[in-house]
Parts: sequence; structure tokens; C-alpha cells
Amino acid sequence: MSGALVHRTVHEVVAAAPAGVLYGLIADATRWPLFFPPCVHVEQLDFDGTRERLRMWATVGDTVKSWVSSRRLDVQRLRVEFTMDPPAAPAESMRGVWTVEPLGDRSRVVLEHFFTVSGDNPADVARVEDVTAANSSIQLDRLAAIAERWTRLDDLVWSFEDTIHVNAPAEPIYDFLYRAADWPAELPHVTLLDLVEEEPGVQVMSMGSLSVDGGTHSTESIRVCFPGARRIVYKQTRSSPLLTAHAGEWSIEPDETGVNLTARHYVLLDEANIEQVLGEGTGAVAAGHHVRDALGQACLSVLRYATQYALGSVHVL
Repeated sequence: MSGALVHRTVHEVVAAAPAGVLYGLIADATRWPLFFPPCVHVEQLDFDGTRERLRMWATVGDTVKSWVSSRRLDVQRLRVEFTMDPPAAPAESMRGVWTVEPLGDRSRVVLEHFFTVSGDNPADVARVEDVTAANSSIQLDRLAAIAERWTRLDDLVWSFEDTIHVNAPAEPIYDFLYRAADWPAELPHVTLLDLVEEEPGVQVMSMGSLSVDGGTHSTESIRVCFPGARRIVYKQTRSSPLLTAHAGEWSIEPDETGVNLTARHYVLLDEANIEQVLGEGTGAVAAGHHVRDALGQACLSVLRYATQYALGSVHVL
């Protein structure tokens, strides 16, 4: 890689928000699935207060890519430097930096990328530039839109979970959650489900289901499965009209008397659609409670059926 030509791209946006708000959104990468459409899931591997390593999953075109991002956070200079390992082909190396610049009551965010391409083929360079430009524009535009609602974000961003404790083995419960393709035969509210798993542990899923009020709706999700940890995380790529973004997790944690089954949700409300869906005068807080109740009931139902499946498997054995 020594001697390879380093290419640089620069993209920026100006947002009507304080610099500290923008820096905070950039620094807290674990919330990126809610804020950036291409981002599917982020796992923080380690963090010492300044340097961190993240495992990231994101859509790149029609595929889901994963890499480790090593980052250096500089809150004093409002900068976040990063390196991708491995970068998406045909890039041979990829690093960059986010910089936030205060402009009075506004702020500028500059996103720079530096990359090399093996052989420096012009078509490959152009391809990396095009993908970088597209993703940077999406990220910066969404970052500005989120930051400009910073005074209302506490009402628009919701996180909640439901846990049940059952005396059942963890393995068949995880198996039930993992084999979502079989859910139409197992879950009364699931009417159809299409699942593709081209890469082990990464599932692309389309699901049609009945809501509590008897209506029908469909969602599309990307799921990342961790069988060793008995976790499945997901990001909905098509969700309810009430939601701008929805990410979640199924987790199974054994204890001395059985297992704790938890369904976690992280949602960003679509402020523009609240009154259209729930009626005139409905505010963000009421909408958040509505979403919390609906998602909680649906996922508790899945966990109860998973428990029945596990207990039935034990009885068969």
C-alpha cells in the first residue's frame, strides 16, 4: 500500500443547531441506526474515553457490509477521526474525520474521507468516490435534520424493553427466534414472511402481520444474529408510518432458575405523521406511549410462543 495515491473527498452541511449537539450525535455511534438510514447495527468493542473500536453493519448498495471502525474522539476540537478495517472493495484503505465548526447560532459539519485503491484503476476510484458521496450526503442531511430538532429529541427518541422470566432452555428459544421464516405457521399474527440469509447470521426479512386492532401492515428488516451470545439485533428498513426509524434486539440470558427473555426497542418518531395516524392534537409523548404499547404487546406475544415452543421441544425429548 506504500506509494499508493491517497484520494480525498470532502462533504459538508450547515445546520441550525449548536455545535455540541452535532458533535454528540456523531460521537454516540451506538445510536446511529436510528439516525442514519444505511446504518444497521453498531457494537462498541472497547472505549477508554478517547479511543474506541466499533463493529459496524451497514447497507452498501444492495448488500450488508461489516467492518471495524477505530475512532479517536476529540471533544475539545469537536473532531472524530476514524479508520475502517477492512474497507469496502475496491478500496484498499479508508480513513476520515468529522469536524464540527460553530457558526454563531448555526454549525458546519465537514466529513472528509481519505482512501487508496489497489492499482489505482480510474473506474475503481470513481466507484469508491460515488459510494462515499452518496453515503456522506445521506448521513450529513439526516444529521442536520436530527440536530435541528434537538430541543424535541427527548420526546421523539424512545427506548424501552420488556422481559419475561421462564423456566425453559435457552437453545430452542433462540432457535425459534432465529428461524423467523417459520413464523407464519407458529405465530397467529404473522401472515407472511420472506427471509433471505446469503451470509451466515445476516438475514433480510419481509413480514406481513396483523396489528392488535385487526389491521394489517408490513415491515422489512435486516437482522444480525449472534448465536453464541443468544442475541438477534435488527433494523427495520421499512416501518410504521409513525416511525422514522426502528431498531431492536431479542436477547436470552440464562440464570440459575431459567432464562430471561428480553425484547428491546429503539425508535425515532416521525413527527410529521403523528396527527395523521393518531388524530389531530396528538403529541409526541402520546404517540410514544402508543408505539411502546403496540410494540410491547406484539413482542411479548412472540416471546410467549417461543417459550411454548421450547417447552414443547423439551417434552418431545
